[in-house]
Amino acid sequence: MNAAVTALLLTALVAANLPFLLERIFFVITPKDSHKALGWRALELIVLYFVVGGVGYMLQRRIGPVQHQNWEFYAVTACLFLVMAYPGFVYRYLWRR
Repeated sequence: MNAAVTALLLTALVAANLPFLLERIFFVITPKDSHKALGWRALELIVLYFVVGGVGYMLQRRIGPVQHQNWEFYAVTACLFLVMAYPGFVYRYLWRR
């Protein structure tokens, strides 16, 4: 069970930083001006949050019965996902010129 949690956290860390490290829209489409806007990066971040949440749900279902979650759980995990995205944001917008 610890390995599953560690793998999920590492997956979330990588997924949260991918929109800031790659220049393709949804990892497939190259933008016309070869610069992806912040709006696309935010949309990718939201989509990847739900993808990682789905992976977590599948892992929890394999381990045992799925716990019902209230809105507080999703608010905290969304904030945690944003905190995990901070290194990629700093690299893209604050550190790299």
